[in-house]
Amino acid sequence: MVVRPQWEWTFDDADGGRLDRPTSPAFTNQYDAEQWLGEQWRALAAGGAHVAQLLHDGTPATPPLVLHVP
Repeated sequence: MVVRPQWEWTFDDADGGRLDRPTSPAFTNQYDAEQWLGEQWRALAAGGAHVAQLLHDGTPATPPLVLHVP
């Protein structure tokens, strides 16, 4: 059985609290995960997500990204 790496986003609100919604799909590569965020960031920010963090198999893979622009 082949286990593929899993990439997914977590989202925090403006106070630094982890959001349980929205949820990120799981991706098999970093490119697809980043492309999805590039297409969705405005809707995510409008829904209360302030910071996005990309995880690779549960470990932070990139610096946190601020989604909300004042």
